[in-house]
Amino acid sequence: MSCKQGAFVSFIFVMTTLLAGCSSPSFSDIGSSVSSLGGWFGGDTKEYLDPEQVAPAEKLYSEADQFLNGGKYSAAAKKFEDVDRLHPYSPYARRSIVMAAYANYKDGKYTEAIAGGKRYSTLHPGTKEAALAQHVVAMSYYDQIADPKRDQKRTKKALESLQTLVRRYPNSRYTVQARNKIRVAKDVLAASDMNVGRYYLKRKNYLAAINRFKSVVKNYQDTQHVEEALARMAEAYMALGIASEAQTAGAILGHNFPDSPWYKDTYVLLKSGGLAPRENSGSWLSKTWKNAVDTAKNLNPL
Repeated sequence: MSCKQGAFVSFIFVMTTLLAGCSSPSFSDIGSSVSSLGGWFGGDTKEYLDPEQVAPAEKLYSEADQFLNGGKYSAAAKKFEDVDRLHPYSPYARRSIVMAAYANYKDGKYTEAIAGGKRYSTLHPGTKEAALAQHVVAMSYYDQIADPKRDQKRTKKALESLQTLVRRYPNSRYTVQARNKIRVAKDVLAASDMNVGRYYLKRKNYLAAINRFKSVVKNYQDTQHVEEALARMAEAYMALGIASEAQTAGAILGHNFPDSPWYKDTYVLLKSGGLAPRENSGSWLSKTWKNAVDTAKNLNPL
């Protein structure tokens, strides 16, 4: 036997002797070790390991519903979340997800409400509560709509969510309200674009101004701001010396809003330059207006 082989056999003998002297842990010892690790997992593990300590799903759901009806939204959300967490396979678990989102919305916890609503829509898109989940998401964004002079990120999210609600669930109980909210959201976004457009127009940055007014004409044609947008576009094009587009803006304005004071001002402006309202059907403005009209008809056939 070589020196290396002898050393290896000696090592094995020593390790075997040491291990033989150690007693195997009992099941009670293992249980004690697991219990001692409770803090590692955020608290006492007994709540999760002992079914007798966990209330039935039906009882938890009933308590959550009572909290919700009593206006105790934070407590209701927590109870609904407990149903989903402790009884994920019970008949109450699925609805508890959307009800927790709704309770959070009522409590003004919009981030949690949006997350819960989106989670439900992802997991259960075809169920009867799916419209409620989308409603919670849309209204959580809608209630955060800011003044037109401020950032409109949440307003855009609200509009997208409301439009999704109407498109996916046209016959739901929330659709009529959603359509009204869509009009409000569009009006705010149009007002925001008009504010920026006027700012650029005043500083003679005509191309930047036109882009903002174009957004109103293209995306928010059914708002009260479209008349001014067309008039301001005519003004900007006149300043740039692009007579054809100025005349087209005036013609579209006059055809659709003949009694508008904005049309009267635009008519005077064109006349002062020796021009008259006349639509160029090949212009981008004419095409944009026509496309917007066709889109509106498709969305609202009645």
